[in-house]
Amino acid sequence: MSIAIVSIGRSHTGDADGTPLTGDAIVCREGVISWIGDTADVNPDEHDAVLDAGGAGVVPGLIDSHVHTTFGDFTPRQQTVGFLESYTHGGVTTALSASEVHVPGRPGDPEGVKALAVAAQRCFANFRPGGMTVHAGSVILEPGLTEADFRWLRDQGVWLAKAGFGAVGSPRDYVPLVKAARAAGIVVTVHTGGGSIAGTLDRIDADAVLAMAPNVSFHANGGPTALPVRDNERLVVEGGDLALQLVMAGNLRSSLQLCEVAREHGQLHRLLIASDTPTGTGVVPLALWHLTAELVSLGGLDWRAAVASMTGHVARVYGLSSGRLEIGRPADLLVLDAPLGSVGEDWVGALEVGDVPGVCAAITDGVVRYTRSRNTPAPRRPVKVLDQRR
Repeated sequence: MSIAIVSIGRSHTGDADGTPLTGDAIVCREGVISWIGDTADVNPDEHDAVLDAGGAGVVPGLIDSHVHTTFGDFTPRQQTVGFLESYTHGGVTTALSASEVHVPGRPGDPEGVKALAVAAQRCFANFRPGGMTVHAGSVILEPGLTEADFRWLRDQGVWLAKAGFGAVGSPRDYVPLVKAARAAGIVVTVHTGGGSIAGTLDRIDADAVLAMAPNVSFHANGGPTALPVRDNERLVVEGGDLALQLVMAGNLRSSLQLCEVAREHGQLHRLLIASDTPTGTGVVPLALWHLTAELVSLGGLDWRAAVASMTGHVARVYGLSSGRLEIGRPADLLVLDAPLGSVGEDWVGALEVGDVPGVCAAITDGVVRYTRSRNTPAPRRPVKVLDQRR
């Protein structure tokens, strides 16, 4: 399968600097980006489909690093089927499990949480709802788990772990569990801020997060209740390479403050933008774009940093090959434009005035999944299919 996208407007390759494409055309073959260059050099006869972007922009597909998956495309928390496929129509092409904590009757013993993580990982290994890649199976850290357990999980394909919902006596009890999981090569995330489910810890503050030293501070802006300003400052200043995740289902004021401190200290590369859904906040297919539009339009982030926080930054923190528009990378990308009626001239201008861009098309694994999002507003410049072999 070969897909070409031509006449591309403003682009963002996913890096921290918001580097544009070195050309205005991309070719995707056999699931990867195989060529980047000029539209004039594209021969339509060599491709299964040619998409004319008509000046609309291209960015990497979004990576949502905080999705509450369970099994299949279903969320028990909101009793909704097909939410992941709907998220692809918001531009999310990769989802990362925030642990399968919402599975009804979830186990709390070491063997049970190991089995749950492996089952979830296996469930999505060959299942791509709407063309989305789902990295499921995030083991919930419970007392009694050992480094040997984590090494076994890693051998089984589970490479994510979550602190914050286990039956521990205090946040500090997570410290040895996080250390053991990281030693086994597992990416560890930690619930930050006030508790979100009855029976869990009331709050995990900056002292606890810094003592644990995980890879990612989940919803550093609150999920849903935020930490004090001083704690936010400490996470930025004292956190080393700790990734700081901002979520739509959190506290906007705290998000803006974290962005300000990160900018002052040259730490914007540590910010991630995610949804933290489905939760009590609901199923929100446009969660990442809504938070991004708020942060960009209110002055929290430059648009380049914001897009990187949904693409290349996430890929770097989690060790993913997606999230960048480069030759040899997975062919997961979005075509974007300003929505009809926006005062923004293109998708960047839309973000700068607080509007959600219109997703003109999504490609995952080198396959065109749609040429009109059912969830975003209609784009000003819709994609045109110039040529397609039947």
